[in-house]
Amino acid sequence: MAKMRTVDAAVAILEKEGATEAFGLPGAAINPFYSAMRAHGGIRHTLARHVEGASHMADGYSRAADGNIGICIGTSGPAGTDMITGLYAAQADSIPMLCITGQAPVAKLHKEDFQAVDIESIAKPLTKFAMTILEPGQVPGAFQKAFQLMRSGRPGPVLLDLPIDVQMAEIEFDIDAYEPLPVEKPKASRKQLEKALDLLTAAKHPLIVAGGGIINAGASAQLVELAEILNVPVIPTLMGWGTIPDDHQLMAGMVGLQTSHRYGNETFLQSDFVIGIGNRWANRHTGGLDTYTAGRKFVHIDIEPTQIGRVFSPDLGIASDAGAALDGLLELARERQAAKTLPDYSGWVAECQERKGSLHRKTNFDNVPIKPQRVYQEMNKAFGRDTTYVSTIGLSQIAGAQMLHVFGARKWINAGQAGPLGWTGPAALGVVRGTPDATVVALSGDYDFQFMIEELAVGAQFNLPYIHVVVNNSYLGLIRQSQRGFNMEQNVSLAFENINSPETNGYGVDHIKVAEGLGVKAIRVEDPNDLPAAFDKAKALMGEFKVPVVVEVILEKITNISMGVEISGVNEFEELAETAADAPTAILTKA
Repeated sequence: MAKMRTVDAAVAILEKEGATEAFGLPGAAINPFYSAMRAHGGIRHTLARHVEGASHMADGYSRAADGNIGICIGTSGPAGTDMITGLYAAQADSIPMLCITGQAPVAKLHKEDFQAVDIESIAKPLTKFAMTILEPGQVPGAFQKAFQLMRSGRPGPVLLDLPIDVQMAEIEFDIDAYEPLPVEKPKASRKQLEKALDLLTAAKHPLIVAGGGIINAGASAQLVELAEILNVPVIPTLMGWGTIPDDHQLMAGMVGLQTSHRYGNETFLQSDFVIGIGNRWANRHTGGLDTYTAGRKFVHIDIEPTQIGRVFSPDLGIASDAGAALDGLLELARERQAAKTLPDYSGWVAECQERKGSLHRKTNFDNVPIKPQRVYQEMNKAFGRDTTYVSTIGLSQIAGAQMLHVFGARKWINAGQAGPLGWTGPAALGVVRGTPDATVVALSGDYDFQFMIEELAVGAQFNLPYIHVVVNNSYLGLIRQSQRGFNMEQNVSLAFENINSPETNGYGVDHIKVAEGLGVKAIRVEDPNDLPAAFDKAKALMGEFKVPVVVEVILEKITNISMGVEISGVNEFEELAETAADAPTAILTKA
């Protein structure tokens, strides 16, 4: 056995557990851990400008590829509290992430010492495990348990708090004798899955709702194969978008009050059976439950047993990892296919295809200032099938989800449930760390962009190139639209005459100057016909300088984006597409 500091043991454990990408800021109470990382050399660290930004970077890294676990590191006190929003975003979307904080000495924890805060109690509601480690000998076991919990059942974040004297203490530790604990995931039985498949094949108009749990399980290929064998259309949730490519004939569109397709909602309303796999029945997806559930039966498969029945009671609930359930359903489906006992759903699929080919929103506007719909049309043209989009909240995200196209798992990375403003930029940097060869395109409104704009400097310092499309209407657009129901427009305008940048024409903050001051490249677009050239230039600048490139698009100040309170009654505020020319990048637009 070797004698070493606890932090040296912890860093060795990180490497053995396969978590070698860290984001954070050093400080006095976490400096021993940083010294261990320096001595070890196997953990790459990206210096953030704000600890919340570091937490979103770690979150984005975890979301970028199967098996990733991002690490967020900060000192004592406010560093831990700054991580709370990041923990919330990760916990809400079932993302594994490890947060490590420094802490005052153990003997000082009850004495209101400088920057001593009970971060364990603060973080517990937003983590699978939060622990202030009071005994040096517990450090290896705490890290071992943390990794097991992050990966077991419904994934999620953990926080480990390390008092400085615990970090400096020496223990006996042998990394060769350390082994990760087994990961525990429930698995559906054959009998359960037979009952689920019996319910599906008894229906005339069945649908598969594909949730983010399928992406977490790395099981998108199994989902597509199952859908193809059964010939049953698929409705991805926002977190499951990309499980089946948008241009696949069985991709029937997204359903919901905001991030949905017209054809997706119409198809869902015509269904009589739904099997949800790895989804939560989130309220922005379902809308009113009476409308959502009327006339159809439900099977719900989820890795977390207490998630089943949380929103409404299904006809059959099965606690199972999505990948294990899909493997079992595939085995049964192949058997029934060989026995020629599967129903013929070709007529139902044709109906869904007809809706997908005709029910579109218009995107081809030539207005100046620019209508947001045109931006997404040009993004579809400019960025290929392998593009990874990163977004979080606001009218930009909602409209983007309605009009952009996604062609694979982990190609749409979105803080779905928490939706924290400012998440997009730092998360995109984490995604670039996680998939360095990918084309990463972030999408923000001006308010989301301004929240953590300082993190652009991280992209400049560490050469993390991506394109950040900022649609600027100088408004809190989603809040302004929600205030329509109150007949008001209160505290939602970001516009002002910028005395240093009259060229912004009353739109307020000069994002170009700010971005350039932070070391990145930036382009402003005011005419929709200039968008293709701007995106081409952005790609060239990104390739040449290896830094983020901001493309700011000046929008009309007021646009109402399609949304409603029932999936049967989404309000369409703009013109609908009547011909292919009205929505030239829509999937399967009718001529």
